[in-house]
Amino acid sequence: MKIPLLLLISFYIGFLNAQTVPENLSLEAAVAYGIENNRRIVNANLDVQKAYKEKWNTISIGLPQISANIDYQNFLKQPVSLIPAQFFGGAEGEFAEVTFGTQQNFIAGARLTQLLFDGSYLVGLQASKVYLKISENILEKTVLEIRKSIINTYSSVLLARENIELLKMNNKALKKNLSEVNALYVNGFEEEESVEQLRLTLSQMETQLLYAENLERITLNMLKLLLGYPTEKTLILSDSLQDITVPDLFEMKVSATSDLSENIDIKIATNNVDSETLLYKLERSKGLPKLKAFINANYTGNSNSFTFFENNQKWFGSSLLGVGLEIPIFSSLGRSARTQKAKITMEQAENSLKETEERIAIELSSTQNEYSLAVAAYYSAIENLNLAEKIQQKNEIKYFEGMVTSFDLRQSQMQLYSAQNNYIQAIQNVIIKKLDFETLLNIPQ
Repeated sequence: MKIPLLLLISFYIGFLNAQTVPENLSLEAAVAYGIENNRRIVNANLDVQKAYKEKWNTISIGLPQISANIDYQNFLKQPVSLIPAQFFGGAEGEFAEVTFGTQQNFIAGARLTQLLFDGSYLVGLQASKVYLKISENILEKTVLEIRKSIINTYSSVLLARENIELLKMNNKALKKNLSEVNALYVNGFEEEESVEQLRLTLSQMETQLLYAENLERITLNMLKLLLGYPTEKTLILSDSLQDITVPDLFEMKVSATSDLSENIDIKIATNNVDSETLLYKLERSKGLPKLKAFINANYTGNSNSFTFFENNQKWFGSSLLGVGLEIPIFSSLGRSARTQKAKITMEQAENSLKETEERIAIELSSTQNEYSLAVAAYYSAIENLNLAEKIQQKNEIKYFEGMVTSFDLRQSQMQLYSAQNNYIQAIQNVIIKKLDFETLLNIPQ
């Protein structure tokens, strides 16, 4: 999934338009907005940028390094050296007290170092690329998860609103029935129990409606949080339930036999194998010699007073070219133990990759089967809902004609409400299962 550059561009565009927050969002626009503004994605993208900086930091280790140094020394009391007095014509066995140098020194220098060979540096260059790839894959996984959550939550708001409309419609029908039955009861044509049955059903329906309205409000706030949308602003969802329940929702154009190489969990497991392999190579490389070259250049000024910035101050230069070779010889088997430990960890990563590939293949087959069952359950739920509506309408007519009891009417009403609830759940289940299948195959790329 080639997303780093695109995401960097989208973040830049998002920054430029940060002051313009859309009030209406379709499902597609909500996903795009969430990918730009979701805080988890923002942090994952920053991790990718950190990985780029770390890559360059690793490269710079093998490039020339230049440093400068300035030292100023002022001897509050100069050291005294003892020299045999016979050097100056004195008696043998005696020493003369001599003070060397000036009271103040000023030294300015520069040092250039260049790494010529280091096995761990070569491995480090490869590791920086793997580290960058790991960060990109984590970003990709985060985008997939957030996309899936946004679609789920967006559709949950629409389903909650559809449920509210159904409950309001049921409420209206129940109040009408209660008014008619109550009128019959007042005139002595109906028993009190029939009125009580309807009141009980209406009370339950009003409670469900209140719960559904609260759930819709909470779910919408959750969607705002996922999108990184200002919670204090009003968000209007421009898509309806009919807009998202298009034929494509109930058709899967790929199969469980598709290529799994794009699965993000397999990518991450593969990266882990590459990472552990490089760590194994790193431990082995520590047994190789290291070769460095350096050049030093210094200028020294000497004086008994601070005259270093005067024109007549004398400066004495020196320079040095050197090469350093470090050869590991014996580490009391510590290096060997670390190498074997890294090799074992690498083998564990390879086993985890195989297990991940097998697990994803099984999950993919299972998810496709669950999706097919969800689609079948959806069409069954539609058919059951239509039947339940017809049965309830027939029982309502029969009830007022005195052909069935209030108990029969209530039973058909509860059957209708159950069918409505199953219909809502069936749509949600299809959406969830299709998202699961697409995410496993990394289809959103």
